[in-house]
Amino acid sequence: MIKSELVQHIAEQNPHLYQRDVENIVNAILDEITEALMRGDRVELRGFGAFSVKNRPARIGRNPRTGQKVEVDEKFVPFFKTGKEMRMRLNDGVDHGDKDD
Repeated sequence: MIKSELVQHIAEQNPHLYQRDVENIVNAILDEITEALMRGDRVELRGFGAFSVKNRPARIGRNPRTGQKVEVDEKFVPFFKTGKEMRMRLNDGVDHGDKDD
């Protein structure tokens, strides 16, 4: 499902809301999550999951075409960990997730 399909689906389930308002709400939520991650914050949505940022340190990589070594800069990547409730819903009530939840 892409964002426009999500907006359409939510608008269909809530006929009292205009589609453009639903789109603004979805964009606002996604923008807030992005801003929090940019600040280095963790965003937890209980029952759904948690967004965080992981650091990938600089390293020496390899060009797959030539085999030549190349320097890969340090970077930060978004990470999502599903919540226990979501895992259970996806697995018919059986949690196959981490032991620390």
